[in-house]
Amino acid sequence: MKVLLLTGLGALFFAYYWDDNFDPASLQGARVLLTGASAGIGEELAYHYARLGAHLVLTGHTEALVQKVVGNCRKLGAPKVFYIAADMASPEAPQRVVQFALEMLGGLDYLVLNHIGATPAGTRARSAQGTRWLMQVNFLSYVQLTSLALPSLTDSKGSLVVVSSLLGRVPASFSAPYSAAKFALDGFFGSLRRELDVQDVNVAVTMCILGLRDRASAAEGVRGVTRARAAPGPKAALAVVRGGATRASGVFYPRRFHLLCLLPGWLPRPRAWFIRQELNVTAAAAA
Repeated sequence: MKVLLLTGLGALFFAYYWDDNFDPASLQGARVLLTGASAGIGEELAYHYARLGAHLVLTGHTEALVQKVVGNCRKLGAPKVFYIAADMASPEAPQRVVQFALEMLGGLDYLVLNHIGATPAGTRARSAQGTRWLMQVNFLSYVQLTSLALPSLTDSKGSLVVVSSLLGRVPASFSAPYSAAKFALDGFFGSLRRELDVQDVNVAVTMCILGLRDRASAAEGVRGVTRARAAPGPKAALAVVRGGATRASGVFYPRRFHLLCLLPGWLPRPRAWFIRQELNVTAAAAA
């Protein structure tokens, strides 16, 4: 009986992830604003969209890195690629970025929110100052960008694609401020999805739950703390692109994260066991 049940569950998950009706041609000429495009998953997202013929506005903190990605996107065949350097720690940056994107592209079909920030140097990880900074970069700027882009997305019946983390669904030790910002994202965009549905606004909201980012800064920040491997950038980015294009409500990469998120709160021990397998508790406590 248990074998049959597990087989049935496996078949359901296979069908859920296999049949996503992804049509690459649907992204030809799509107008995409992508944040956090200078490295890691954001860079790979830019390259996927470029190969698929999207019109792009890219933004990132470091201008030289964004310029390099822009050049690579042009080589990959993107019809239009523009960029604007912006620091999302500044409350003024989101308005400048969205206004630039609307001017360059004439509207938006996709807003892909991917930027992240770690605690700035010289700031204690769990201090009020550090938490306030993280909330601005990892949450409030997402809200600002969404509010500014939503009228254009409503006109185009477009999509909001939000790249988040497992730490926005499952609490973990030694990541309280960062996890708080990610939980805030999940709550805000989950509520927004319901509001748009009630108001018959045809804008999709896709939440993407990813593992450790495949970039040097992310790996360095958790060196010795976690046993988890970084999600391969190109594969994780493609999962995000497919999810956004098919207007899926959720994307999980690696896929086992979906199972972990489905474990209810009244079964804390199994969920804690999963988490502890990927956490070096001694090293984390020392950090």
